[in-house]
Amino acid sequence: MTEDALTAPGAPGATSLRNPGATTAAPGAGTLLRLLRDGRPRTRSELASVTGLARSTVTQRVDALLASGLIGPAGEAVSTGGRPPTTFSFRPDARVVLAADLGATHARMALTDMSGTVLAEDRADIDIALGPEPVLDWVVDHGRTLLESTGRGTDELLGFGVGLPGPVQHSTGRAVNPPIMPGWDHFDVAGYVNSRIARPVLVDNDVNIMAIGEHHATWPTASHLLFVKVATGIGCGIVSEGRVYRGAQGAAGDMGHIHVPSGDDRPCRCGNTGCLEAVASGHALAEALTAEGIPASGARDVVELSRNGSVPALRALRQAGRDIGEVLAASVNMFNPSVIVIGGALALAGDHLLAGVREIIYQRSLPLATENLSIVSSRAGESAGVIGAAVMVIEHCLSPEHAETLIMGG
Repeated sequence: MTEDALTAPGAPGATSLRNPGATTAAPGAGTLLRLLRDGRPRTRSELASVTGLARSTVTQRVDALLASGLIGPAGEAVSTGGRPPTTFSFRPDARVVLAADLGATHARMALTDMSGTVLAEDRADIDIALGPEPVLDWVVDHGRTLLESTGRGTDELLGFGVGLPGPVQHSTGRAVNPPIMPGWDHFDVAGYVNSRIARPVLVDNDVNIMAIGEHHATWPTASHLLFVKVATGIGCGIVSEGRVYRGAQGAAGDMGHIHVPSGDDRPCRCGNTGCLEAVASGHALAEALTAEGIPASGARDVVELSRNGSVPALRALRQAGRDIGEVLAASVNMFNPSVIVIGGALALAGDHLLAGVREIIYQRSLPLATENLSIVSSRAGESAGVIGAAVMVIEHCLSPEHAETLIMGG
């Protein structure tokens, strides 16, 4: 992973972590921290050799990192004569991260360490349409509960990551014209959360954070990955060269509003007709099954019906996969990913959705583009979003350009 992989361009709502009484950290200590984050213990001499820095400079930076608690002694190296030198390594448990993955009707919260490992996690039903203040108050209060349940304090909190089920301007932390989020348009999510818990807050749409989480947890070596969330809506997160690609305004990957050539011109919530989301989302399938006399209120009901062997539900899932495949086939030819991951609530239904996606992609995409293409179900599952939200914060706060503030805070 490159030094700026999966990082944010800014930290909306972030506040300084600097302790006015602390001594100034050695300049460049953040770069040394980046090196040590690979988990391999190193001596001062090894760090000097790798970086080309003077031993005295390395010692100054190591001392600053030790004082911050971000690294610690990791035993002694093999002696080449005389006293064995001490090795140092990154301490991922030195700080924790809160992460929230908000959906249309649910919220998943997690507390992780600085490696993205989940320490505590919980899920609750909450309607995003309640508006930003009630939902975000719940998120912050529940975050504090997770901290308390693990014996951690807000002074140990690195930052807070939030995923929203709608278009997000990542640089400002604001939702922009979100179709299922009344009252959220241009609301300062990052600033509001930061006013309740004074730590850096980063915000992105839910599919981008799921793409980050899946990439981090399952496909860390995949340079080009598409993560497709199929739930109440449909969206796509794009990882290119190890970085999330968000586009000029943060709208990249909104494949749910691409017109599908199936001839089905059902109206979409965006105002157009025949969008992929209008014919293949969990909401669309539930409506279609209900019209057939099979009651279903959403994606989870469709999944339950399929698990119980409902032929109409299974048939609908397979066709939804084909419709999604029609859109993805063009993306495969344009973007040439190495991995396509299908996640979200409908992906829990089993192989029928995935089979439909594979059928059309392999039929319509160029042979060269599909030669080494993997099309798989999410392995991170429902935790992908919270893992991704946490990793988004970790990569930002521990990047060389932002870590200095943290190190100075001690």
